[in-house]
Amino acid sequence: MNQLEALKQFTTVVADTGDFNQLAAYAPQDATTNPSLVLKAVQKPEYAHLLKETVKQYGLSDLDETMNRLLVRFGREILGLIPGRVSTEVDARLSFDTEATVTRARRIIDLYQGDGVHVDRVLIKIAATWEGIQAAERLEKDGIHTNLTLLFSFPQAVACGQAKVQLISPFVGRIYDWYKKQAGANWDEAAMAGANDPGVQSVKRIFNFYKKFGIATEVMGASFRNIGQVTALAGSDLLTISPDLLGQLAASDAPLSKALDADAAKSMDIPFVSLDERSFRYAMNEDAMATEKLAEGIRAFAADTFKLEDLMKAQSQ
Repeated sequence: MNQLEALKQFTTVVADTGDFNQLAAYAPQDATTNPSLVLKAVQKPEYAHLLKETVKQYGLSDLDETMNRLLVRFGREILGLIPGRVSTEVDARLSFDTEATVTRARRIIDLYQGDGVHVDRVLIKIAATWEGIQAAERLEKDGIHTNLTLLFSFPQAVACGQAKVQLISPFVGRIYDWYKKQAGANWDEAAMAGANDPGVQSVKRIFNFYKKFGIATEVMGASFRNIGQVTALAGSDLLTISPDLLGQLAASDAPLSKALDADAAKSMDIPFVSLDERSFRYAMNEDAMATEKLAEGIRAFAADTFKLEDLMKAQSQ
């Protein structure tokens, strides 16, 4: 049994890609996308026609609508290859606008349903700002399930649990990146690997808190830099993994054991935490890493959305 097969015994494996032609090789249950992955995909010859056909059919008079159509087109293609759910992201430029996020999410779901896709097969990805979490809470009450992304801190996870969101995607690799950069020459790669990785520790803390207090929100570790980070989180509800790392797991026959245990978490001595808006914002302010990485992530996704729009405009020239 290779490591990918072993991991699937403990954790639902999700493919983190816009390159849906790679999905069959690894047989993931679910798949996630984001603007950066879609941008990367449409610049490949095998996917360029999706952008061209979408622009030709829907035009550029309403760029937001054409973007929605493109994202849903990718999502539909992915759903034809996996048995589970696809995550489709709301425009990152709406990350601080609850009303606009709700409206955009409902439109994306309407498009999926218009194409015959059941609402339960789609997760709407939303940045885990306070405004995004409030939007997700409203959507969940309407039966639209959400995936809260760009999640770097325990307070973000607490607020998501309170909002009863379906799933969160706590980032591992970007947390690791921040602490490694801060440490500079003092960073000890070996000492900070595996269970000692700060990104791994963040996800583990969230997972144990949720399981201790019966919070139903699913935990899906994301943003991995190496397979050591992945294997250190075996047992998480889900893990979303890039095709490159899925390939490395499939090529390895090293032993893999369960690292996170929901039953064990129930007996842990963990204090309960709840947050209102003021305490959430203060906690985020106190966490330089989470504040910086959340802002950086929103800027990066917004920039790639602008680039996608430019590619759309180029189709009409």
